[in-house]
Amino acid sequence: MPDEPPVLTAVSSSARQLFTLLRCIAFASKAHVQLSHEGLKFSVDEASVMEASAFLDKSLFTTYSFHAPPVPPPSADSDDEEATPPLTFHISLAALLETLQIFGLTDPDASRPPWARDNPYPTSTAFSNNVLGMNNLCRITYDAPGAPLSVILTEASIRTSCDLTTYQPEYTDEIPFDRQSLAFKTIMRGSWLHDAILELSSTSPEKLTMYARMVRGKPLFALSSTGTLGSARVEFNNQPPKSTLRPTAAKPDEANTPPVNLLETFQLSDPDTVLRASYKYSLIQKAARAMSVATKVSVRVDMQGVLSMQFMIEVEAAAGGGSSQVSFVDFRFVPLVDDEDEGGDEGETLMQNGEGDDSHDAF
Repeated sequence: MPDEPPVLTAVSSSARQLFTLLRCIAFASKAHVQLSHEGLKFSVDEASVMEASAFLDKSLFTTYSFHAPPVPPPSADSDDEEATPPLTFHISLAALLETLQIFGLTDPDASRPPWARDNPYPTSTAFSNNVLGMNNLCRITYDAPGAPLSVILTEASIRTSCDLTTYQPEYTDEIPFDRQSLAFKTIMRGSWLHDAILELSSTSPEKLTMYARMVRGKPLFALSSTGTLGSARVEFNNQPPKSTLRPTAAKPDEANTPPVNLLETFQLSDPDTVLRASYKYSLIQKAARAMSVATKVSVRVDMQGVLSMQFMIEVEAAAGGGSSQVSFVDFRFVPLVDDEDEGGDEGETLMQNGEGDDSHDAF
């Protein structure tokens, strides 16, 4: 009916926050989109061994309106009375990202010097759009099932409209992850994990092996890799570094400063054992962009060895004013089969012999 409202109408005060989240999962050409009253979920996968999703909560938008299309009455021979599934479709993720940065303002790294690119919230200047009062809006509409996804970007007096073709969704099973049966969990800074993955890339590795254990009552988390150019290992623990100064020579401020905990949370289902799980390095590396912009990351491994990385990313709030809010990007990885190959026990031996030795700092 022509009088029916669009299925989705969402208005954001800035396309940058949407671009930042969606770019974290831009390793696939198409994305599975799911619309709901809570927000938009974009999901991508690769060969059923890796999947990632970014959820755009309705709080990211200044205006968010979702109207589910009318449901046809069930047939007489159907006894399925369950609620209808969420509205879903496929879309070209690359085309959507190109649309969101059509004005060239959504990627701050392009116009900022290298030493200032680590700050996701650049300082406003006298020529910034928010200071000059320029209108910068992103409007997303979806009229009905099968219709294109319309993205309208407005900057000052310039308005650009793009209609992105939607495709019939291809349903694939999600990688199962048992949140109720975890073998390991830790929370740390996303930038620290990003630096560790970057360090390990120097060996051109094919496999990334993860270890976790308790050493003298202290948590120890390690990543190791072996490639054609050698091997490398990075360890994280909460043990303070050994001071080379005598107690009488230490400054009062240094003596009262608590040690920095690299691992905010550390949980092992069995503290007396060593957790060991391996994953394809090239897949883990595809989450590097999310690591680089995340404030924190939760690393979890269930009893089947499936790895879950949940990244907490701070983006600009819909109301603006310099405030920020938290959004999440999730990755899941299927483990490699442990074939007890060469070096299979090497990492465990290193973990057992490390016993808190802080002399092998990789950064």
